[in-house]
Formats: sequence, structure tokens, C-alpha cells
Amino acid sequence: MCRHLAYLGPPVTLREVICDPPYGLMRQAWAPRRQRYGNVNADGFGVGWYADGDPEPARYRRARPLWADPSFADLARVTRTRALLAAARSATDGTDLGETAAAPYRSGRWLFSHNGVLNGWPEATAGLAATLPAARLLALEARCDSALAWALVLRQLDAGRSPADALAATVADLDFHGVMGRFNFLLTDGEVIAATAAGDTLSYSVAAGRTVVASEPDDDGHDWVEVPGRSVLTAMAGAVEVRPLSAPAGWEPHSAPDDGRILHS
Repeated sequence: MCRHLAYLGPPVTLREVICDPPYGLMRQAWAPRRQRYGNVNADGFGVGWYADGDPEPARYRRARPLWADPSFADLARVTRTRALLAAARSATDGTDLGETAAAPYRSGRWLFSHNGVLNGWPEATAGLAATLPAARLLALEARCDSALAWALVLRQLDAGRSPADALAATVADLDFHGVMGRFNFLLTDGEVIAATAAGDTLSYSVAAGRTVVASEPDDDGHDWVEVPGRSVLTAMAGAVEVRPLSAPAGWEPHSAPDDGRILHS
């Protein structure tokens, strides 16, 4: 469910990364080649990008399919950036369908996307959601599993964890609370990319000082590397590190109090 990508490198237009590649995100919205679950990603899309001198990214999100938005073609043609995160959505059943449910989600300098599903949402995630501060739950952008996943990641970032460790700790929290599903997360602050391969495909390409991390290759070039399952990735422009996905040092599970009160962390 869903396809996403992140880019770091020399300035490019949004179109060069999202639309021009023969099997890029534009095509993956309607004809993905490696997607394990679902056949089309037509429940919305979004892109976030960084302008020089401004650490907070801009976003453009819509509830319509990526190929059905004529305004995006003009935006993508003239907008240049050194870093972006984009996603095409296939919505989990029972979740919001508006543009606020479309990735990327944003907080300060961070952009986040989730390719996957929290099985049994929302009932199966109630215990884990109860460990979050009430203010954070009320601040969710949309009623959907990916927005909850973002709140869990943001808690780890706020605790000072590195991007990769924040994702790994979130997967560990999900595992501890018995939440099953597919947890391919993608996170960037415009300087570094972190991603997990946990239930669906993930690949990366490093060439000519640029790094792309994506659900699947956007062409048939030989520079694409498939990330093994249950892995966490850290990338900067021109460099990638992949390690097995496990709880980071110092991780402890969050739990809700027995009296039903929301635990504030």
C-alpha cells in the first residue's frame, strides 16, 4: 500500500525526480512494478521539499490521484530543490480520505511517510495510542494509521534519538504492543534520510552525488540496490548505510497506566 521516495543531492526540479523517470512515482501511482499489496495508489499524493535558506519544508498535497492533478505538472516543472520527500497513497480501509491524510506529514524540519498498514486499526492500536500525550493525539493531522505512526516517530525524535533510531524504536514499540502490519517508514530533514524496510519493498540509488531512497527503482539502471527486509537505512547525499532493524540502545517500551489515564511522556 502506497509508494514513496526521498531525494538528496544537487538541485533538481520536482518533475525530474517524480515525473520524468520511466518508472517514477508518477507511474507507480497507477502501475507499480514491485508493490506487494494493492495494485494502484490513487487515494491522494503529496510532496514536501526544502528551499535554500529555509529549514522548514513546503508541502503540496491532494486527495486526488497524482496523474489527475494538472496543477502539479506546472509546480513540478518550475520548483527546484536539493531535498524532497514524495508519496502516492493507497488508503487503509476505514481511514480518512482527505488531503490531510496524504503524506508527507510534517513537524518543524521533518517530513515523514508510511508505506504499509497498522493491522486492525484503530482497535488494535488503542493500547499504544494511550501511551501518547493527549495533546499529541488531538494534534493528529488525520484519522488514519499513518498519522498515528508519525506521532510515535515524533515522540522518539523529541527524545533526542537519531532519525534511524527513532524509526527503529517505533517499530520496537509496535512489536511490543502486538501491533502487526507493514512498517516501511521514510523520514528526512533535508540533510539525512532514514527509512525502514519492514513488510514491503525498498531500494536506493547513489550516483553523481545524489541519493534516492524509494519503494522501488524508477528505472532499469544497474545502480539500484534492494534493501533486505527488516532493515533500517540512513542516507546522506552520496552515501548510504544499512543495518538490521532492531531496538536501539536504551530503548524501553511505553505503556499506559492501568487506571486508564493517558500517560504523558
